[in-house]
Amino acid sequence: MAGSAGTPGTPRVLRAMNDRAALDLLLEHGPLSRTRIGKLTGLSKPTASQLLARLEAAGLVLATGTTAGRPGPSAQLYEVNPASGHAAGLDVTPRRILAAVADITGRTVGRFELPTPGRRTGTPVVRQVTDALDGAVKAAGLTRDDVRRLVIGTPGAFDPATGRLRYASHLPGWHSPTLLEELAAALPMPFEYENDVNLVALAEQRLGAARGHADFVLLWNEEGLGAALVLGGRLHRGWTGGAGEVGFLPVPGAPLVRQVTRANSGGYQELAGSQAVPRLARELGIADIPPGSHTEAAAHLLARAAEDGDDAHRALLRAYATRLATGLASLVSVLDPELVVLSGAALTSGGEALRALVQAELEELAASRPRLVLGDVREHPVLRGALESALATTRDEVFDTSR
Repeated sequence: MAGSAGTPGTPRVLRAMNDRAALDLLLEHGPLSRTRIGKLTGLSKPTASQLLARLEAAGLVLATGTTAGRPGPSAQLYEVNPASGHAAGLDVTPRRILAAVADITGRTVGRFELPTPGRRTGTPVVRQVTDALDGAVKAAGLTRDDVRRLVIGTPGAFDPATGRLRYASHLPGWHSPTLLEELAAALPMPFEYENDVNLVALAEQRLGAARGHADFVLLWNEEGLGAALVLGGRLHRGWTGGAGEVGFLPVPGAPLVRQVTRANSGGYQELAGSQAVPRLARELGIADIPPGSHTEAAAHLLARAAEDGDDAHRALLRAYATRLATGLASLVSVLDPELVVLSGAALTSGGEALRALVQAELEELAASRPRLVLGDVREHPVLRGALESALATTRDEVFDTSR
């Protein structure tokens, strides 16, 4: 329709594009002056002034302080109004749901942890989700209605054809065919769901080691071994959502695991999952294996091996690097990524020593040679990825001034 508000090139659309560019710059750089915004956007001073007045009237930016103390005359600074929108994320494991709320700048303003002790809990999943969300909302001093969007991260993946959770038989209560409908009815805001490792990759792409990279693989190792595949800048989820479920991958050095979904394991998981590290340590004569979960024990052993100079710990690090590289070689041969990010406590605890050994092994096992790096997002990376995903859509909605 000629002359409509959505026609490219119309004044309203051009203003909205400039508004969004300015808001994105404020998110990236923090408080900026009118002059600085004009220079970064290429807008004249009068146009930049009109833009800021428009955004301030809409409640999207706030005047905050001045440039006093810097060379030249002081100037008013502007920042994105943190209260202009909020989003929430959930990180679901068999033992707990970790929930958080962030304001539109990305700052976490409320967090809550709800224990979910496996099959012993009598609380339905929908109630667990709403209780966890309400706890984070309350901690943020908000109400449910203040949260515009929620992203839920779980192991496995919801099959887009059936709506059922797959590849995560260890997550009790989450396999009902009507679960997504029940959640939609119980939640007052739109929600999305995503595989937990995919969310870690999203966090690294937005905030961490994969910034600026359009093609990378993230290998994750905590309770389970998994991967996320980012191709052309976008997550590749696969036909059933199961792309990256590499724990099921058959690999040399491990017996073939059949009926892998019933076992919830596979060759690569058995060879290089976190539970393999304590077993390998015992085989090498290392007696000081701490109690606790496989992940905690693996992280402790690999951290010590990265620092300790004795023969047994050096052998542990070398042997485990070979196991990791064995599965990675298959991924690299098929995908030829630019970068591989090693993430999760059972990988990052080995630090640069483990990374360098895996890099060297991979260069002998695969024809292409991507660069290996350690993940930068260490504190609750699944939750951080869920928040980043929810915030991306929230910002698109809140910052759209063309309506």
